[in-house]
Amino acid sequence: MKKKSKILAIGDLHGDTGLVKKLAKKAKDENVDLVILTGDLTFAEQSTKNLIGPFIKEKKQVLLIPGNHESVATIDFLAEMYPNTKNIHGYSFKKGGIGIFGAGGANMGINTVRDSEIFDLLKKGHEKIKDLKKKIMVTHMHPKGSKAEFSGFEGSRAIKKAIKEFHPDIAICSHIHEASGIEEQMGKTKVINVSRKEKIFEI
Repeated sequence: MKKKSKILAIGDLHGDTGLVKKLAKKAKDENVDLVILTGDLTFAEQSTKNLIGPFIKEKKQVLLIPGNHESVATIDFLAEMYPNTKNIHGYSFKKGGIGIFGAGGANMGINTVRDSEIFDLLKKGHEKIKDLKKKIMVTHMHPKGSKAEFSGFEGSRAIKKAIKEFHPDIAICSHIHEASGIEEQMGKTKVINVSRKEKIFEI
């Protein structure tokens, strides 16, 4: 039987280097295999300093996507700047028998992405890992119909459609700070909102 992978996921860091330092220590102490950052790493692109470095220093593999506070170019820059770091916006990553695919951005903020484009990016990323037994989908926005809509911000139809079509075991999102820590079931998919409240899970 394959050993499970331990993953730490968090979003909406908004340049909080103190939080990053704490999370990097937690990733080390909990011996996680992978760190997933679900966008809005910066606050309006102000600074990218010390957002990835502390995780790399602890020898952690980092996957990331853009939020609505930074461009794809900024995330590409971070992914190229650090070893063991990959932008999965429209792409995928394989670890053991797990396929992880993602799409960042949102329909509001500095860097808006159309809903139809989010679906196309998720589809493209999923294509490469579709035959794997376990799948994790990573988005910045929450799906339409999710509990995070209590905030008054409607979720993404594209993300809901992707959950329905691709059946990821886990869907990680952020974006709505007040929804931090909310977990719910959508079909066979467990949806976890990790906005500013990290979640460590095994799969």
